[in-house]
Amino acid sequence: MKKTTKRIWVRSILGAAAASALLGSAWAQGQPVKIGLLATLEGPFAAGGADGMRGAELAVKERGGTVAGRKIEIIKASSDAKPDVAVNATRKLVEQDKVDIMVGPLSGGEGIAVKDYSKTQPQVTFINGGSGAQGTTLTSPSPNFFRFNTDGGQWMMGLGKAALAKGYKRTMVIAEDYAFPYSQVQGFMAEYCKLGGKVPLKAWVPLGGKDYSSVIATIPKDVDALLVVLGGADAVNFLTQYENSGGDKPMLGGSITVSQDVLNYKGKRRDSLVGTLSAGPLADAYDGAQWKAFVADYQKTYPVSAGGFPSPSLFAYVYYVNMKAALDGLAAVNGDLSNNQAKYREALSKLTLKTPNGDVKLDANRQAIGTTFVTEVVKDAQGNLFNKVHSKVDNVDQLLGMKPDEFKIGSRDVPACP
Repeated sequence: MKKTTKRIWVRSILGAAAASALLGSAWAQGQPVKIGLLATLEGPFAAGGADGMRGAELAVKERGGTVAGRKIEIIKASSDAKPDVAVNATRKLVEQDKVDIMVGPLSGGEGIAVKDYSKTQPQVTFINGGSGAQGTTLTSPSPNFFRFNTDGGQWMMGLGKAALAKGYKRTMVIAEDYAFPYSQVQGFMAEYCKLGGKVPLKAWVPLGGKDYSSVIATIPKDVDALLVVLGGADAVNFLTQYENSGGDKPMLGGSITVSQDVLNYKGKRRDSLVGTLSAGPLADAYDGAQWKAFVADYQKTYPVSAGGFPSPSLFAYVYYVNMKAALDGLAAVNGDLSNNQAKYREALSKLTLKTPNGDVKLDANRQAIGTTFVTEVVKDAQGNLFNKVHSKVDNVDQLLGMKPDEFKIGSRDVPACP
């Protein structure tokens, strides 16, 4: 090859590389970022799923719909709390709509299934929506699945101690039969049993159940309280039927049992929820400045007259947190999603996320460490039910402070303290 020809060839290669770099930079700064947003808009958690969408949209609104010069394009999809439906909806967003980032799903079993699917799509970063099953991140974690909300077990930290202080020494569990309620019951019982509480009976009911008469008939007379881990329409159906049966046992609530989507249903049993202790990642009446600002923004953007709740539900909050993490991570790398999003994922792993309820950091499994509130249901002057702060536990990790060899993921039979 002649020298002149060689110089031309080298210059061509260098010119192409420079052009490619410039185009890459322009793409990073100018092309929209497609974010798939999945929530349950059908089935028992439909009201919570709609509020989850509102929470995610609020995080995008706070940034004016743009991060690092790149427009945020949200592509929504719906599931119905079934794992296979959630995966199919996610697959469409990833493989057909070609989203860059996934936020979702909502329910526990869905989260485990989507986590498993994420391993087959290394080019996309998956960030949880509201799913709280322990196994999503604790068992066979996926390198491209992140969860910035604490899980269902973490959400119950402190409730066992509060229940015993209330005199509830024997408690029956009534919960839906899938991964998230297993985690909630484990989180409650790990502390409750250690401190001397007893759980003589657990009743596992199907998700989306309509008839709770057989379960209500089995409630022992000698239990002091019921731990009810039902959400959405399931919670409303149970509470209505328990009221009609003349039931009068005091209740402890799972995190989704006394969320705003349930507290705002209309019915007699609603008032008897006053005084119910529960626990979760938020408290409606928390007086933290950032929480108050978040609530005010939610109420202004989604007033009750337009379908919002008097205060953001648990689902609105956790979807907001996870979408905020997705956007904060994107800002940290100036919109760079190159190289299979390597820099983006590193930034997410190291992120100290500023949330309305304090800082959240991730552990080695990309799982949140954060704050849990023990709450009590009260009624305001307008007749609205809300959760006030009973107590607060900071820096709750996924093992609930236990050593790895002591901790066991919740299941139908684990833990047990009859």
